[in-house]
Amino acid sequence: MSRSVHGGRHELGQNFLHHTPTIDRIVRLVRATDGPILEIGAGDGAITGRLVALGRDVRAVDLDEHRVRRLRRRLQSVTVVHDDALRTPLDRPVVVGNLPFHLTTPILRRLLTDGRWTEAVLLTQWEVARKRAGVGGRTMLTAQTAPWFDFTLHARVPADGFRPKPSVDGGLLTISRRREPLVDPADRAGYEQFVRAVFTGRGRGIGEILPKSRRATLKAAGIPPSALPRDLTPRQWTAVWHG
Repeated sequence: MSRSVHGGRHELGQNFLHHTPTIDRIVRLVRATDGPILEIGAGDGAITGRLVALGRDVRAVDLDEHRVRRLRRRLQSVTVVHDDALRTPLDRPVVVGNLPFHLTTPILRRLLTDGRWTEAVLLTQWEVARKRAGVGGRTMLTAQTAPWFDFTLHARVPADGFRPKPSVDGGLLTISRRREPLVDPADRAGYEQFVRAVFTGRGRGIGEILPKSRRATLKAAGIPPSALPRDLTPRQWTAVWHG
């Protein structure tokens, strides 16, 4: 097969999913959503072909021009676009993607700052999926975005479910935009700065890290003073913020 002008598999970060149980689960999750679908990183179309069967408008995006050409021939009912996931418009209500592992964080950051989609069904590295869903503690990025988005971990995907086999397992993650944000969108920049300050602040627990003016909210929100920033739930974060 010809090499893409953007490089080979390693440069493109391509690990193609062939794990049928995971593909089935992705399709079930998408079926529960409504509206046109955007698939990023379509690759060889293992997911794309199944999405077509849902009878919805599908736009598939891939950076490899050779795979784009083959998908256009094979799936003529799909709009197949040669584009970069870091630039393509995220203008459909449902986003689906087997994300290139080396681009997971920038693609997620882009998704979480774009306002035109409502549901995302994503395959990422296992550790990324765990952290985004708050398993074992939330990251700063998750805490910063949780007032507007809900993260759910659905499954661990074995590394040998991809071809070529990556060095780590995958994780199936969904992100839903909250219909009722926990923080006013107009306050988002200030809230994100507040979360950053707490995550990077000095102290042995949230009771020491928080400014004194906000410490009174801890007991009402059910937060022990010894809790670490990673331990707080989205509603606890917003209680501290509003306090």
